[in-house]
Amino acid sequence: MHQPKRQPEFVEGNLPVFVFPTELVFYADDQSTHKQVLTLYNPYEFALKFKVLCTTPNKYVVVDATGAVKPQCCVDIVIRHRDVRSCHYGVIDKFRLQVSEQSQRKAFGKKEIVATLLPSAKEQQKEEDEKRIKEQSTDNLYFEQSSQPENKSASSGPSLLTVFLGVACIAALMLPTLGDVESLVPLYLHLSVNQKLVAAYILGLITMAILRT
Repeated sequence: MHQPKRQPEFVEGNLPVFVFPTELVFYADDQSTHKQVLTLYNPYEFALKFKVLCTTPNKYVVVDATGAVKPQCCVDIVIRHRDVRSCHYGVIDKFRLQVSEQSQRKAFGKKEIVATLLPSAKEQQKEEDEKRIKEQSTDNLYFEQSSQPENKSASSGPSLLTVFLGVACIAALMLPTLGDVESLVPLYLHLSVNQKLVAAYILGLITMAILRT
């Protein structure tokens, strides 16, 4: 007798959570950074419900801390810092994003996002530049003078593979979506919403990696 195919069962904690960015940095002297946006992606074939928790809820305002994400869609979660004081400089706070499936299987996943308040964006950039210059100067002591220009250029920018992946993701996002009948692009180049979500997520990771180099 043929038995019906069973759906895969999820257990608590094994559902991957796709959110970008995974780190929030607020600058006291830049009001435009006092409002940050988390983007939650749902590449699955089922709807997700989410909830945002925080270790210090008195310092932040989370707009729509609970909600739902349709299959193969994404949602923006706005987080505002409302207690910008010098006593909070350098303090690391944590947000926890909990997601679960809306069906009876109750798939569950979670992701932690780190949040930090810094006094000045310019001072932070200056410290990072000074640290990078110091590290490069230390590394150059181990190489001959003739090899210094090559080593410096190799460590000052992203790799060719990273640039290629970034360009490929941008190109994928610019292609039409399946069902767009008015596009002049051939049908085989039309991408699904799920594919574009993956491309956007990879592009976000590449952007973060380039900014940290």
